[in-house]
Amino acid sequence: MTQEHIALSLEETRLTVDELSVSCTVSREWIVQHVQAGVLLADPSPDPSGWGFSGRDLLRVRRLYALERDFDANPELAGLVADLFDELERLRGRLRRAGLPVD
Repeated sequence: MTQEHIALSLEETRLTVDELSVSCTVSREWIVQHVQAGVLLADPSPDPSGWGFSGRDLLRVRRLYALERDFDANPELAGLVADLFDELERLRGRLRRAGLPVD
C-alpha cells in the first residue's frame, strides 16, 4: 500500500467521539476538552454526538496525548507542536514528490 493509499484511507475513516476515545485510550471528556480548546476539529457543532473524526484526527489525538504525557504540555502547546509536525510532514511529502532527498 502506498503513502497515497494510506492517506486516502485515513481521510475516509469516520469515528464518533466514543470510537475515538476507545481507539486512543483517552476519556471522552479529554476529547471534548481538546475540541473546545480548538486543537481538534476546525469547526465543531455544539453537540459532541454530531462530531465525526477522521483517521488523521486519530493520529493527531495520539500525538497530542503523547506530547501532554511526555512533556507535561497543556492542550494549546501540544496542539501547536502537533501543527508543526503536520507541516513538517507536508513539506517532506512535497520534497519526495519533487524527487528531492529528504533527510
